[in-house]
Amino acid sequence: MTAELMIGTDLAAAMVAKAAERAAALQEQYGVQPCLATVLVGDDPASATYVRMKQNRSKKAGIASRSVVLPAETNTDELVAEIRKLSEDPEVHGILLQHPVPAQIDERAAFEAIDPGKDVDGVTMLSFAAMAFGDPGFRSATPGGIMRLLAAYDVPLEGAHAVVIGRSPILGKPAGMLLLASNATVTYAHSRTRDLPELVRTADVVIAAVGKANFVRGDWLKPGAVVVDAGYNEGNVGDVHFEEAAEVARLITPVPGGVGPMTIALLLEQTVDAAAAQLR
Repeated sequence: MTAELMIGTDLAAAMVAKAAERAAALQEQYGVQPCLATVLVGDDPASATYVRMKQNRSKKAGIASRSVVLPAETNTDELVAEIRKLSEDPEVHGILLQHPVPAQIDERAAFEAIDPGKDVDGVTMLSFAAMAFGDPGFRSATPGGIMRLLAAYDVPLEGAHAVVIGRSPILGKPAGMLLLASNATVTYAHSRTRDLPELVRTADVVIAAVGKANFVRGDWLKPGAVVVDAGYNEGNVGDVHFEEAAEVARLITPVPGGVGPMTIALLLEQTVDAAAAQLR
C-alpha cells in the first residue's frame, strides 16, 4: 500500500465536540436544546441501525432526538403529513428522512415536505439550488462532509479534474456542484458511461458514489490520484476496490472510517446551525 489514508474519524469527532459546545451555549442562552427529528419508514435493519447511530451521536453532541417510525405500508400522503407536522413544530430544529424509503413512496415529494430551514441533511431542491449557486444554505450531508475532508488533507481542487461517479440528487450531483464551486473541473459519470475506466484515468480526484461494491478498480486510476469512496455495501465494502486502489492513489478514504463519520458530523453541525437560526 502506498496511499495515505484520509481518515474521517478524528476530524468528525472534533466537529461533533464543537457542535456540542455550541448546543450547550444555545441552551444556556435561550433555554432551548437543539432537536433533530428522524423519520424511518418500515423496519429495514440497516436503516434502523443508521438511525440509532445518528441518535446516539446526537446525544453525545447535546442534541435532542425525536424519533418517528412509520409502518412499511405507509403511503406518500401519510409520510408527507408526518413530515409537515415536524416542519411546523417549533421544538424541532432539524429533520432527517432516512432513505431509501419503500417503493410505493414518492421520495422527492417527501423530501420537499421538509421545511428548508430544517433541511439539515440537505435533500430539498432549495438546498441543491443553494449549493449550485453558491448561496448560503445547508449542504447535502455526505458531499459536504467530503469537502471538509478534502480541505483537512489540503487536497488542491483549483484547476483539478474531478470525476464524480454517481448522479444521485443527494450525493453525486451536489458533490459535483461543491467541487465546481472550489474551481475544480468536474465530470459527472455513472455506471453506464462509455469508456468509464479511460475517463477515470484522467481524474486528479475521484468521488465514487455509484452504489456498487468494488466497482472502481485500481487500474482505472491515475497514479497519485485522490480517491474518495462514498459507497457503503454489505460487509463493510465500499465502491472502490480498496486494496488495488491503495497501490496507485496518493490519498484514499477507508470504508468504514472515512466518509461515514463526516456525514454524521456535518448533519449534527447543521442541526445546531438550524437551531441558532430559528432562535434569532
